[in-house]
Amino acid sequence: MNNPQIPPPGEDLPAASVPRSRPSPAQRLLAWPITGFARLLTGARSLWRGCAPEPKQRIYFANHSSHADFVLLWSSLPPALRARTRPVAGADYWQQGRLRPFLIHRVFHGVLVDRELHDRHSNPLQPLLDALAGGDSLIIFPEGTRNPGEGLLPFKSGLYRLARACPQVELVPVWIANLNRVMPKGRVLPLPLLCTVTFGAPLTLGPGERKEAFLARARETLLNLATEAD
Repeated sequence: MNNPQIPPPGEDLPAASVPRSRPSPAQRLLAWPITGFARLLTGARSLWRGCAPEPKQRIYFANHSSHADFVLLWSSLPPALRARTRPVAGADYWQQGRLRPFLIHRVFHGVLVDRELHDRHSNPLQPLLDALAGGDSLIIFPEGTRNPGEGLLPFKSGLYRLARACPQVELVPVWIANLNRVMPKGRVLPLPLLCTVTFGAPLTLGPGERKEAFLARARETLLNLATEAD
């Protein structure tokens, strides 16, 4: 089977021969207590400001301040959408120990990426392209690493490359507010603050839009969403 590669601008990702993946009944059963606990712990509210929770293939891109970000965003989706949405996470973190691999593979059905780039000739986005070719949606964090401060770090190029390769997939900005304050690093018990997960209007890559301009526009869209969520 040939893996899909990033095509030249203007060409869609091939409809592929990558099989569609579905969480098993056991995975769905395991997900319920985790999603319920995440929402109870944070008092999270889902605000669909710019789009509706519709069964469309999407890339949800969000700010990143905690390892719990994707858990909260994933938990904020309706069950039908959650079943086809896969968080993207770093293999270096989630392959450690025995519990993390179990959770990321068997519960969250995540897509792991190699952030170390051991093979210069490999495409680090290939696992994401395979998941999209199989019909799944993704959760990504374009900053590329956790940002404990205010604002946003510069975006990595992955969001642009996915937008170029997969123009049929909606790019939905998501702002996660207060999670780093509810459970700051080193704290055992959460603080009594409410989190919000705000979904904005989908973005599209403009005709001939260059990488730098698109990433700046996507970053500004996410910052504007943060202001609306306050």
